[in-house]
Amino acid sequence: MTDRFSRTEQLIGREAFAKLKKARVVVFGLGAVGSYAVEALARAGIGFLRLVDCDIVRPSNINRQLYALESTLKRPKAEVAAERVRDINPDCTVEPFQGFAGKKTLPRFLSGRLDVVVDAIDGVTPKVELIAAAVRLGIPVVSSMGAATRLDPSAVRLGDISETDVCPLARIVRKRLRRRGICSGIRCIYSVEEPFNKTEAVEAEEQSFRHGCLRRPIGSLSYMTGIFGLLAAGEVIKNIIPVHRKVHGRKESK
Repeated sequence: MTDRFSRTEQLIGREAFAKLKKARVVVFGLGAVGSYAVEALARAGIGFLRLVDCDIVRPSNINRQLYALESTLKRPKAEVAAERVRDINPDCTVEPFQGFAGKKTLPRFLSGRLDVVVDAIDGVTPKVELIAAAVRLGIPVVSSMGAATRLDPSAVRLGDISETDVCPLARIVRKRLRRRGICSGIRCIYSVEEPFNKTEAVEAEEQSFRHGCLRRPIGSLSYMTGIFGLLAAGEVIKNIIPVHRKVHGRKESK
């Protein structure tokens, strides 16, 4: 088991790696962004992962979601994700939950000691409910804004929710959070590329758990959603083990 994370410990040191092993992280949304975030967190040696998603794996997920394979179709994403994490690191404690993030379920999903919350939810209402609940509990949040309908990796940004620009999802989330008195303090991954789709979706996709209006799918591509997820994992790790390094001659402190 020592060799499994030897390269990680070599990079960050024994003390920092010990913090990762003790860290407790919950990821909401295990699709295009969340699956890559979980992958990076598991491979970094995070010791506890709670994984929350209400949906099952569908054929339309295969173009961008890590857990979507011919062999996993129709299986709950939370279950597939948990199996993969255990295969990566048998010492990681994994808690999979197949459920919707709402007012009734969030107290359970956010129970116990948690170091960071990853919001990879694509629905506005559950996204806002989750962020607001985590803020009330004093748990740091890393939130992914809109990764779909984008193609340019160079347009991806990291910043506070108050700094987000262009992204329509971020604009709506900012507005709803302000109504709850939350104007800053949420670390976000977003894009300043204008969203677009070449063609319209043919029909709305069925969901195993229906909440609110049934939405038409929007176009997305694997590398963009993967970038968002990996950056989210990076923000989580920097929250647990703050980095102080020189980047291009200037000191970076996160």
